[in-house]
Amino acid sequence: MDQASTLFLAISIMIIMAGMGLGLTLQDFKRVAENPKPLLIGLFNQIILLPLVGFGLCVLFKPEPFIAIGLMMLVACPGGTSSNIIALLAKGDLPLSISLTAINSLITIFTIPLIINFSFGYFGNEMGSVEPPALDVFKSLIAVIAVPLTIGMLIKKKAPGFADKMEAPVRNASAILLAIVIVVILVNEFDLFIANIGATLGILVSLSTITMALGFLTSKWLNLTAIQALTIAIESGIQNGTLTISLAVITIANSDLAIVAAIYGPIMYIMAILPVLAGIKNAKK
Repeated sequence: MDQASTLFLAISIMIIMAGMGLGLTLQDFKRVAENPKPLLIGLFNQIILLPLVGFGLCVLFKPEPFIAIGLMMLVACPGGTSSNIIALLAKGDLPLSISLTAINSLITIFTIPLIINFSFGYFGNEMGSVEPPALDVFKSLIAVIAVPLTIGMLIKKKAPGFADKMEAPVRNASAILLAIVIVVILVNEFDLFIANIGATLGILVSLSTITMALGFLTSKWLNLTAIQALTIAIESGIQNGTLTISLAVITIANSDLAIVAAIYGPIMYIMAILPVLAGIKNAKK
């Protein structure tokens, strides 16, 4: 990508993360102590099972190295504001969804570099001599997640009225910016996209199906309510493609690695129609 596109992406990520912060307070983190079981199950699905499923699919499908690494980067970035919106549409447990987003925002600052480091070491041999970018990723996550998120939360605390008014417009703007970012990625890497759409589509549909199913089944097995299980299914299947693209393009400076996240964006929203319909049906009961 050229410098103008990279700069646009960086600004977009900052706006999206600050917008997330406008909807978060310290109370979201306190929910962990009040009712930890659903949150811990959700985190287990997102932080442990999701990367394991991603790795298993890479071993099974044997995609090109840049697709495998891109997929592992995607599963290292769970949730995000998109999952909160889908949980809302599905009449899910929104406080649980927001709490998972909030806690994940902190945990993944440390887990993402580890997963990406492993991915480059395991799948990156065919890409030549590639130095795992763990330190660069960690620094980028501080700048991309921690700083704008903190700014958004400070605005929420100091000027709650302003934050409430701005949350919806900023969230809408974030959705538009994300759509533009995906289009820019696909246009810049159109040949690569066309060449790999066949192999990528199968592995990504499998990823969405398996992770949502695991999220729901593990939750029901551990006696959570249907609404909580549905929410965790959504949180397990909806990934933070925005952050993945940011890491690929800005931090690692390899837009090939962003192809998977760009393709997964539309797929995960289509796959999310089922839990949304199920949640609406459950709410009517």
